[in-house]
Amino acid sequence: MSLTQRLIRIPAALLLAAGLAFGAVGTAQAQAAAPTEAAAATTAVPQVETAKPSDEAAENPYGLKAMIEHGDMVAKGVLGLLMIMSLGTWYLLVTKALEQRKLLREAKSVGAGSRFWTAGTLRQGSDSLAKDGAFRFIADTALEASQKHDGVLAGVDLGSWITTSLEEAGEEVEHRLQKGLAFLATVGSTSPFIGLFGTVWGILNALTAIGVAGQASIDKVAGPVGEALIMTAIGLAVAVPAVLGYNWLVGRNSTALHYVTTFGSKLRATLLASAARA
Repeated sequence: MSLTQRLIRIPAALLLAAGLAFGAVGTAQAQAAAPTEAAAATTAVPQVETAKPSDEAAENPYGLKAMIEHGDMVAKGVLGLLMIMSLGTWYLLVTKALEQRKLLREAKSVGAGSRFWTAGTLRQGSDSLAKDGAFRFIADTALEASQKHDGVLAGVDLGSWITTSLEEAGEEVEHRLQKGLAFLATVGSTSPFIGLFGTVWGILNALTAIGVAGQASIDKVAGPVGEALIMTAIGLAVAVPAVLGYNWLVGRNSTALHYVTTFGSKLRATLLASAARA
């Protein structure tokens, strides 16, 4: 074999050997990758879709709504009584506040330098006041007492008769102002105990549920105990506005009656002075 042929065969052999080597490496890599892919396929964990949180809030099975729907007659009766007392309390608070506001505004119309005292006569001054107002009522009563002082009343001192008439008118105004306050005092003093009665009844139901079930599981006692606590809270919620409103209205009544008494004293002095000049 010539040298040239040998030189040609050496590169060909090298190429063939390289090709066989690369082929063996590729086969080995494929064989090595196959178990890996199989293992990955075996160990792959399927993706589980997580549930999206619900936008709607879970309904409370032990709240006020559940008590109204599933409570017994005693619980509903206590709740209804407390609701009536609460409605009556707020009605009186609003109406009495408006009544006092009106009276305090009228007090400004009979103050010093007002049209009532600067009028030509007391009758003209009385006509300038609101027809259904307390001060108009007092003024008309005093004028009527000074004008109708004859017959049997002629033997009574005019000053004493006018004073008596003004006192009666003032007591009538005070009676109007005090009307309804007794209800507020009653609600403020009794509603906590009515709520407490509902609490005791709820605890009794809880103990009964425990006795029937034979075990103190939370699902047996949560409902009655929750009902008991709701009754206590409602009783206090009814009592607190009634007590605070009662004290507030009593204080404003005292201020209004001070204006009434002062006006009556001035009116009496004016009427007696007019009678003395006549």
